[in-house]
Amino acid sequence: MLQKRIIPCLQLLDDTLVKTVKFKNPTYIGDPINTVRIFNELEVDELCFLDIRATTNNSEPSWDILDQITNECFMPLSYGGGITNFETAKRLFSMGFEKVVINTAAHSHSNLINEIATQYGNQAVVGSIDIKKNLFGHSKVYINNGKSVIKLNPKDWALELVEQGVGELLITSIDNEGTWKGYDIDLINHITNSVNVPVIAHGGASGIDDINNLFNQTKVSAAGIGSMVVYQKKGMGVLVNFPDVSKILR
Repeated sequence: MLQKRIIPCLQLLDDTLVKTVKFKNPTYIGDPINTVRIFNELEVDELCFLDIRATTNNSEPSWDILDQITNECFMPLSYGGGITNFETAKRLFSMGFEKVVINTAAHSHSNLINEIATQYGNQAVVGSIDIKKNLFGHSKVYINNGKSVIKLNPKDWALELVEQGVGELLITSIDNEGTWKGYDIDLINHITNSVNVPVIAHGGASGIDDINNLFNQTKVSAAGIGSMVVYQKKGMGVLVNFPDVSKILR
């Protein structure tokens, strides 16, 4: 069995599956339920669904499609988007999600993570950090789907989220997301060397080599992958797939 996980990170827009590039220009991929069925057949270990508009639109999760996903999916699931209070997280857990992914609300509702972790355990809460470099090359933390910057730097915000009670971190490079140019190894090392919780790296994976480089050069516990599991190759059509894990470093 692989010591490290490979997790498809899938983007929801209302009831459809989409893919963005640097958090912009969402492109239609297909029906989430059919995609889940394919991943069931491929025996993927874990899936992460992220609603890219729920928070910015100040709306709740799309409950109907999430209910269909949990009823269809055979593997552990995590979900993020529009989670601003304990009751929303509670409903997601009752539906069958194993983890909730908290991003913007960790900044605007500072007690939410602690409240969820106290009830369901730290392992049930993933802290999501979206990072983009500014004009001077300095990495900044963004919330609201990449629209608002916060004052704390990535390392300090990661430590703050751990202090709040997250059991895992999802680190996304906005600059690399959807670009097929590989993970930001320096950024990932900056975070993983600073915290004592598992880290999922996300943003930029184009193939097996990028995943192997990530696992070989960092201490992450998992690789989050997006474009490479919903497209045939860069610039080619939609094809839901999963990499050959026999070629991944053990």
